Amino acid sequence: MTHLQAGLSPETLEKAKVELKENSETLHQDIQEVRDMIITRPDIGFLRTDDAFILRFLRARKFNHFEAFRLLAQYFEYRQQNLDMFKNLKPTDPGIKQALKDGFPGVLSNLDRYGRKILVLFAANWDQSRYTFVDILRAILLSLESMIEDPELQVNGFILIIDWSNFTFKQASKLTPSMLRLAIEGLQDSFPARFGGIHFVNQPWYIHALYTVIRPFLKDKTRKRIFMHGNNLNSLHQLIHPEILPSELGGMMPPYDMGTWARTLLDHAYDEEPDYCPESYTLSVQDLERDLEKNMSPKSMKRSQSVVEPGVLKRPDKVKSEEDNMQPLLSLD
Repeated sequence: MTHLQAGLSPETLEKAKVELKENSETLHQDIQEVRDMIITRPDIGFLRTDDAFILRFLRARKFNHFEAFRLLAQYFEYRQQNLDMFKNLKPTDPGIKQALKDGFPGVLSNLDRYGRKILVLFAANWDQSRYTFVDILRAILLSLESMIEDPELQVNGFILIIDWSNFTFKQASKLTPSMLRLAIEGLQDSFPARFGGIHFVNQPWYIHALYTVIRPFLKDKTRKRIFMHGNNLNSLHQLIHPEILPSELGGMMPPYDMGTWARTLLDHAYDEEPDYCPESYTLSVQDLERDLEKNMSPKSMKRSQSVVEPGVLKRPDKVKSEEDNMQPLLSLD
């Protein structure tokens, strides 16, 4: 075992070896192979290339050197293409702080049975008068940056649960295709985290409609890891034990305190009132949306006739039952 593996428990070290093909004897060589590819992308500013940083990308792509480098390149390219998003990416940023305090994201204290960290989002908590969807995305990315420092989570990964209870049609109308695509590119294509499952619970029909919008942008691997549970919490509990879930999700733990993770990141700054100017920030978000729409190629935006048009949500003629929408249990590789 090298010093780069010092943070792993014996169980996780074995998991990394078996599932991710991590080999302590060739670890430094693997890292150097990825680092040597940087010369092929002079258009990207690789701001960090140390061993520990590159290792998380190798783990995220099961030590496939080329795929790990592609993820590394996309990580920095995404940040270069969305500079405004990453300005003042700190917990004390007014928009990020408000999102964090409302539980975007929430982070459960207990890991699941596979050692994965569980993130929870209670969608109805989104106060659209105080912060934007971009703020929520920034808060999630900031939180993941903090958690991915843990080598255990680099190997074991994350689970995301989104509870859509009481999420209104008006709130959903703010989720434009460009914003959703921005989130997908940031989380699916440009971040070195292993997501073992994305679980939707209590989703209304218009969330199914939104899913048809984002589906073309999802990789097959991601699609297979999305579970639509509806109000069938028993199917959620088959995958994530209720002993570690809060009562809102039918679990045995107390109701989730939305400020738990925010206090971890903000510490003493949690109770300080932020200086917030919603008018100026709304303008910047509108500018971002226009830029996104301008940069989206016709090919990437091509959808089937059944896909919902930007800014319009239509109720489908027939929504499948929750059992029909439920995806099969997946391998946890």
